[in-house]
Amino acid sequence: MDVTPFVGEPLALDLVNTRPRVSTELVDLISDEAGLRAWVELERDRLQDVVPADLALITADDLKRIHAVRAHVAIALDHQMKGGAVPAAAIDGLNAAMRAAPAVHRLDWGDPPVVATHREGSAAVRLAAFLAEDAAALLAGPERKHIRKCEAEDCVMLFVGTNPRRRWCAATRCGNRVRVSRYYQRSKSS
Repeated sequence: MDVTPFVGEPLALDLVNTRPRVSTELVDLISDEAGLRAWVELERDRLQDVVPADLALITADDLKRIHAVRAHVAIALDHQMKGGAVPAAAIDGLNAAMRAAPAVHRLDWGDPPVVATHREGSAAVRLAAFLAEDAAALLAGPERKHIRKCEAEDCVMLFVGTNPRRRWCAATRCGNRVRVSRYYQRSKSS
């Protein structure tokens, strides 16, 4: 199984998807500072305004903030997909992360004028707040109704399935494996 992070879904899903299953074990692709930096590099187009050059200063203790946001998002999404109420602890955890580094908008007068977003705090606090904010927007938005788990037996990846025919996280990741397995089973039984 490929252990490259699965990216390209909403950022909150990409964060949860940093815990893929390899063989029978869940693997944490952001278990250490290097893993987090590698994932942020993959997501840099969406995180460029949030994660400054001081990302190199993130420590193992800082990772706990990111892991906590990921856990809250995973719990909230699991309950959402099952049609249940999202536990208050998950909502409170996301709200606490957003409160720790709220987005402050500021008008920068230039040519052209722009509204810039700024957050206070360490890189980890700002990153956790941004990820929690993205998760809150996903949970409150219309896409939440289309979040699904990959149908491949050994996959735990989540995706937004706006196409009702989409069954796998990615055709090249799980779809091909499932199709090859089915073909093998058919050819074996004939």
